[in-house]
Amino acid sequence: MTDTAPVIEISGLHKSYGALEVLKGVDLTAPRGHVVALIGSSGSGKSTLLRCANLLEDSQEGEIRFEGEPIAWRGAGPARQPADRAQVTRIRTNLSMVFQQFNLWAHMTILENVMEAPVTVLRRDRAEVETAARGYLDKVGIGDKAGVYPAQLSGGQQQRAAIARALAMEPRALLFDEPTSALDPELEQEVIRVIKALAEEGRTMVIVTHDMSLARDVSDHVIFLHQGRIEEEGPPEALFDRPSSTRLRQFLSATAA
Repeated sequence: MTDTAPVIEISGLHKSYGALEVLKGVDLTAPRGHVVALIGSSGSGKSTLLRCANLLEDSQEGEIRFEGEPIAWRGAGPARQPADRAQVTRIRTNLSMVFQQFNLWAHMTILENVMEAPVTVLRRDRAEVETAARGYLDKVGIGDKAGVYPAQLSGGQQQRAAIARALAMEPRALLFDEPTSALDPELEQEVIRVIKALAEEGRTMVIVTHDMSLARDVSDHVIFLHQGRIEEEGPPEALFDRPSSTRLRQFLSATAA
C-alpha cells in the first residue's frame, strides 16, 4: 500500500447475474481526498459497481485495487471469487458503506448502533469508541439522539445515524448507495448537508446518486453509466454544462423535468 495510490482503482470490471451482463468492462478511480459521483438510469449498473468495489458482490473479470493492493482471486468467470477472506475483511473495514435503507439495528440505541462494529469487529476499547461515537453523532447533528432507538427517529435522522456509524469505522473511503432516495425533500436536505460537509473535509467518497445537484456540488469527477458501460465521464462542470454524448443529454433533460 502507498499513500499516493488511489484508495480504489477498478479496471475492466465485468459483472453478470446469469445471462444478464450488468457491468461490461468498467473502470473507476477514486484518488485520496476526492469525491466520485456515479449517475445514470435505473439498471445502468451504478449500485452493482459500488457493491463490487466493496467486495459485497463477486465480479467475473477485471482488477480491483485498494490503495495499490490488488484483490487476490481464484477461479475464473462465474467461478471467480476472492482468494483471501482475511484480505476481504480488512478492506471492507476500510470502505464503509451507507445504504439507501439505513440498515440500523432496531433493538439497539443509536449510540449502540454506532459503537457496535468498532467494538466487535475492530476490537477497540469500548470507552474510547463511545467517546468517538458521540463525537460522530454530534458531527452529523444528532448528538441529542444517542439514547433513542431507530424507530423514534425520522428517516433523515436515521440516515445521519447510518453515516455516523460508517464514520466510526474511521474508513479510508465512504461509499454511498443512493443515500437520499428513500427520503422526502425536506429530510433529504439534512443528509445532503452532512455529505457536503464531509466532502469539504477532504474525505474520499464514491456516491451513487439520483440527485444531480448533489453530484454537481460535491464531486471532483462524475461517471455516467449507461447499460453497464461508461458513456461519459469527467469533471462535473463538463458533464453537466457541456455533455458530449446524446444519451447523457437525454438523461440530464429527463432528470431536470
